[in-house]
Amino acid sequence: MSWWGKVIGGAFGFMLGGPLGGLLGATLGHGFDKGLNGIDLLSSDQTWQGGSQERVQAAFFTATFSVMGHLAKADGRVTEDEIELARQTMNSMQLDEAQRRTAIELFNSGKQDDFPLVEVLEQLKRECHRRVNLIQMFLEIQIATALADGDLHPAEQQVLMLVADHLGVSRGQFERLLAMVVAQQRFSRRGGGREAPVAKESISEAYQLLGVTSDSTDAEVKKAYRRLMSQHHPDKLVSKGLPEEMMKIATEKTREIKAAYEVIKASRKKI
Repeated sequence: MSWWGKVIGGAFGFMLGGPLGGLLGATLGHGFDKGLNGIDLLSSDQTWQGGSQERVQAAFFTATFSVMGHLAKADGRVTEDEIELARQTMNSMQLDEAQRRTAIELFNSGKQDDFPLVEVLEQLKRECHRRVNLIQMFLEIQIATALADGDLHPAEQQVLMLVADHLGVSRGQFERLLAMVVAQQRFSRRGGGREAPVAKESISEAYQLLGVTSDSTDAEVKKAYRRLMSQHHPDKLVSKGLPEEMMKIATEKTREIKAAYEVIKASRKKI
């Protein structure tokens, strides 16, 4: 049974506890903030090494949409672009009606003044337990939310840096991810380099998307490409705890990474 099936089916043995459990439970009308027998799973075992795949998937889903809502409100107002990105994320996940309602409620919970952002992030980090690629995917989704209106407000950047800090992502890693997502969005808007001939801007963005430069060697470009493809491989991410519903998001990212690589290859006439 999938993580969602266990949630709605009442099989709560894997359930979260802590603030993530509280958020998910509140949207469904259940008291998930405590584990079985009333034990708070977030604090009951400080050496705990992470939960089942279904539990990680539930945590990722819950944190993704609630933090998206918090980030959208960071600059003082939620724009239509940010709401539309949330809708697009839900559409790309092909959520059923119950899942969509839950995602919307989580998004709205994140907009509340008393949203426990730090506690949510700390629990997500614990649930993911060194699943670095999963953490990176989460942060990429949040960065895309902040950039939905085409501008990164200082308040949004501050929240993003806080998210990165509490998830154990270094400032240098965060800056590289930010540059990659910015380039990815611009590259995608130009048609993923599908123009003929390819615009110089698309070539520049393709390099930024892969995290390399025009001075990088062919071997360095190929290595960066293979690393990013591995990090965003849908099946690998799902095995680490990405909700199955988010496979299409990961698939789209690999498509854009591959398109960027093809643009660079064409511009160099080799590799």
